[in-house]
Amino acid sequence: MESESNGRKKIAIIGANEFQRPLIRKANELGYETHVFAWQQGSVGAKDAYRYYPISIVDKEEILAECRKIGVDGVATIGSDLGAITVSYLAEQMGLTGNTKKCQVLSTNKYQMRKAFAEAGIAVPEFELVDTSDCLAKFRERNMKLPLIVKPTDRSGSRAVTLVLTEEELKGAVAAAVECSFQKKAIMESFLHGSEYSCECMSVHGDHHFLAMTKKFTTGYPHYIETGHLEPSGLDRDTEERAVSTVIKALDALKIMEGASHSEFRIDADGEIHMIEVGARMGGDCIGSHLVWLSTGYDFLKMVIDNAVGQPVVFEQAHPSQVAYIRFVHDMEDYVLFRQIQERFPNRICESFGLQDFSTERMHDVTDSSSRYGYYIVTCRTVEDLEETIGREQLDELE
Repeated sequence: MESESNGRKKIAIIGANEFQRPLIRKANELGYETHVFAWQQGSVGAKDAYRYYPISIVDKEEILAECRKIGVDGVATIGSDLGAITVSYLAEQMGLTGNTKKCQVLSTNKYQMRKAFAEAGIAVPEFELVDTSDCLAKFRERNMKLPLIVKPTDRSGSRAVTLVLTEEELKGAVAAAVECSFQKKAIMESFLHGSEYSCECMSVHGDHHFLAMTKKFTTGYPHYIETGHLEPSGLDRDTEERAVSTVIKALDALKIMEGASHSEFRIDADGEIHMIEVGARMGGDCIGSHLVWLSTGYDFLKMVIDNAVGQPVVFEQAHPSQVAYIRFVHDMEDYVLFRQIQERFPNRICESFGLQDFSTERMHDVTDSSSRYGYYIVTCRTVEDLEETIGREQLDELE
């Protein structure tokens, strides 16, 4: 196998779960020698790797030692804040393309991110760093208004995110967030009203390129777990341009210079744009790896790989725009809709995951993104086709 790799560039990929797998496969398709690092549990992408290393993505020094032995030409990850931290560290230590340690601190710690936004003049909700011992005192001292959102400072995937409606709920919500946090800290902030969106961008040496706008749908109160994402977002051109301008300002505030970014924001009833958070990595939930390509024709995965290994990044649309929608299965009703679409419009489901052995015996509470049963992705030519596919009442519920 070693002889087969002669002359091929080598890329280290951090993470091997289902959402990382498209990156591994794309690198293979482009002819790279893929060296994949991830803990064994859930590492379905290991079988796609040129070589797989059962090392946790947080074990930076051990991964660095292996990467130096291999002589990798680049390092990349998608959809993982923890993976992005390791990628930044490896790139800095090996002189490869990547963001700085300062960027990763700002883009993975929600408290530091809020401070950076405020310093850059970007509108942010009132916020406070707390733990269980001081949350009530700080809430009262700051005279903060309910409702509040409480979340860990350093986790993603809707883990321990809670909408707090009463003062009595605050300490329990903070305790849950602290328990989930690596730092053992939480952030409480004023609740932002309005529809939620994300903006997918690619940065090359500090130049930020807008790729796609995504509309986000959630379970709502109390945990706001994602139920689906839609591209294009349906925003009018003026609002989209204002959103992109705000996002680019946020990327600069967080010192993002290289690679993919995923920026989340809300638009209130007055059309005002409020930044929620930014990840210095591709959006998870198949947003970056699937929806951007399907809806726009931009090969986002190739861009990430080319940037990581120091190749020119080409911004060309390979096919006309279309509608792309991912739906996550949370319960039996969601699964029934999936089966109905399978029967009526099988050609419109381009991918599904985790639904082959769905049954009532497997039912459980969905408490965050990682506990959802699976997903399916629908592609259509128009929004009207999507309405026909999933049903007008489903679109109404999404709105």
